[in-house]
Amino acid sequence: MEILSDLRGMLTPALGIVLFLGILKWAYGKKSKKGYEEAAALVFADDDDMEPGRVPRSR
Repeated sequence: MEILSDLRGMLTPALGIVLFLGILKWAYGKKSKKGYEEAAALVFADDDDMEPGRVPRSR
């Protein structure tokens, strides 16, 4: 039983590191860039100029 405890003690941090790196890849990947740019542009958009559901273009 001590072997299982040691194995679990080694796998838990390794799994945490892999999960953390996966989240970093997802957050900073090329696919996420467009969504972040659109969200950043919303700050500068006028409410009167926008149609419902439309995202403003970058200036």
